[in-house]
Amino acid sequence: MEGYIVTFFTQQNREHDGVSVANWIIEKAKQLGIRGATLLSGHEGFGHDGRFHSESIFDLEDRPLQVVLVLTHDECERFFASIKKKQLSVFFTKTATEFGITSDL
Repeated sequence: MEGYIVTFFTQQNREHDGVSVANWIIEKAKQLGIRGATLLSGHEGFGHDGRFHSESIFDLEDRPLQVVLVLTHDECERFFASIKKKQLSVFFTKTATEFGITSDL
């Protein structure tokens, strides 16, 4: 199959509609019938504003997070339409990819 790898970058403490942005993205993916999402936690990084974000014993809420989805073209259009409708502002990358299951080769 052909589609996209879409990665969203956020922090643990960012919220949308009363839930963390990462969890909002995952729940929206489930609602739309998308096959899966992966939540990755980073140790440290910095954002477009130059502010440093890290996982520390003193502040776990500022931990950088990534949510990765592999989407067909149609799923990607539906997903981004739902994000636009909810006015979620989050940085993302979108890369064309080929994907499948090895047993289907």
